Amino acid sequence: MKTHVLKGSKQEIADSLVRITGDICEVIVFEAEPIFPATPSANNDDVFAEMRPFMVEGPHLDDSRATIYSRLEGE
Repeated sequence: MKTHVLKGSKQEIADSLVRITGDICEVIVFEAEPIFPATPSANNDDVFAEMRPFMVEGPHLDDSRATIYSRLEGE
């Protein structure tokens, strides 16, 4: 199976695609998503408010440099 990378405008890619001989069994298309301005939320102070249902809460973890580089008992 031979691989073709087609670049250019949508029309240029379509024109190049038509010229390929043989069967085309799969195409990967990268579509740029539009960027919308951030919508103001009811609580502008909490930027994570809309993500709160998806967040995981757990016990506080000491991730200070001193703790990370200190050996634990038995190490």
